[in-house]
Amino acid sequence: MRVLAFFAHPDDETILIGGTLALLARLGAEVHYLIATRGEGGEVGGPPVCERSQLGLVRSRELECAVKALGGASLTFMDYIDPLVGPDDELYPFAEDTAEVQARLARKADRLRPDVLITHGSNGEYGHPGHLQVYQAARNFIVQRMPREPLWYTVNAAFPDHPNPHGLNEDGPAHLIIDVTAALEQKTQAALCHRSQHALFVRRRSKEAGRQLSVPEVVRNVESLHRAWPPVINGRLDDILAWLLLERAGARRGEP
Repeated sequence: MRVLAFFAHPDDETILIGGTLALLARLGAEVHYLIATRGEGGEVGGPPVCERSQLGLVRSRELECAVKALGGASLTFMDYIDPLVGPDDELYPFAEDTAEVQARLARKADRLRPDVLITHGSNGEYGHPGHLQVYQAARNFIVQRMPREPLWYTVNAAFPDHPNPHGLNEDGPAHLIIDVTAALEQKTQAALCHRSQHALFVRRRSKEAGRQLSVPEVVRNVESLHRAWPPVINGRLDDILAWLLLERAGARRGEP
């Protein structure tokens, strides 16, 4: 099975679905990573790990480290520039034209011929415009390719008692809930690769806990997926990804 994991920024792949991607690689799947930007607009770390002008290069190397930790087969950047955060923490999409993003995704898919596409969800997790742009490009790509499109799954799917309610895609109910404890060490190592983002990773959870937490303490061992295409009818998950995760990785079904 060949999987294409398509995300907006370095670290999205690890924080949102890294454990599942590591499990799939262990089970023999080829997991290829396509990342739209090099994260130039993100945080530089606390204390800073580099100058702002070097952040894209640093985060590219961090992602290379993370993909290796997760057992990835390849990494490709689209080379869009990640916009700086605006006034009042306003976030922006990374491309002026989503159709161009779709076209670049299509070219990658034509070369790779993935069986499964995994992307951001329909709500952009927490509404990030870059995440939403990836989702829209993927949706348009799938619609254009019917009926020969790959399976399409999205991350941070909603289910009761989700461990990360801040980042849920409420419009995408979970069809698969995956306990990634078996790959938690790999996911943690991948998170540690993203050194420039460590302060960001722990900020919210540390505030909630009332003490400073470490990166390993905030790496979650439960992840979830929503099958965006083809639609799930009457709870039937009759595809290769679902079978592999349910039968070989101990995943469970979400509520119908």
